[in-house]
Amino acid sequence: MSRQRAIMNWSGGKDSALALYHSLRSGRWDVQPLLTSVNDAYGRVSMHGVRTELMEAQADRLGIPLRLLRLSGNVSMEAYNAQMQTELLELTQRGSTHSIFGDIFLEDLRAYRETQLQRVNLLGEFPLWQRNTSELVHEFVDLGFRAVLVCVSEKQLSTEFVGRELDLNLLKDLPKTVDPCGENGEYHSFVYDGPIFSSPIFFTKGDVVHRTYTRSDGTDTHTDQTKTRWDTGFWYQDLLLNE
Repeated sequence: MSRQRAIMNWSGGKDSALALYHSLRSGRWDVQPLLTSVNDAYGRVSMHGVRTELMEAQADRLGIPLRLLRLSGNVSMEAYNAQMQTELLELTQRGSTHSIFGDIFLEDLRAYRETQLQRVNLLGEFPLWQRNTSELVHEFVDLGFRAVLVCVSEKQLSTEFVGRELDLNLLKDLPKTVDPCGENGEYHSFVYDGPIFSSPIFFTKGDVVHRTYTRSDGTDTHTDQTKTRWDTGFWYQDLLLNE
């Protein structure tokens, strides 16, 4: 069976790692590249806050080229979509037919992705879709993947969780309101070893940093005040590559 070229949407976390694992095992895909969005002002993965050199170390262990979508620090959704479309068009010209994601159950997110892919004649592939999230995270641990939590939402988890190893002890400590895979944005992780890695990635834990993000819908014409859609904070564990 001939394999089709597929882009792996790569965050460096456990969901994308497990989706890649199943994609490689299927034998259906020639997976390349790993596509990662980074905040170019800080040299870190968007949302996860992981340094790009750690992503490069992952790509090296996986034997798959890494491609960075470099975004300005305060990019609008419209600008992001346009930049991503340009990136995907170039990859389709190089033979890509599909784009793989680690999404599990967020219907609106999948619909958004598929709409964007249609504009560049790509098809979406979702290896983890509709699987039980408790079973998925246990499978991740049982397969021998190793990861640490690098970002936690302050509204869902306390600061003590950031920097912790993603293992069965952590799963026992997660509040019942938190999805085991963090699918609702409760936490993000960095994978540093596993069955698809040629060797582990060694790192040192740096500072723990708190950041607050506010997004608004514009100005309320009645009160002349900015209408806030959400305002939330996250704790980040900085990781420093040891190589």
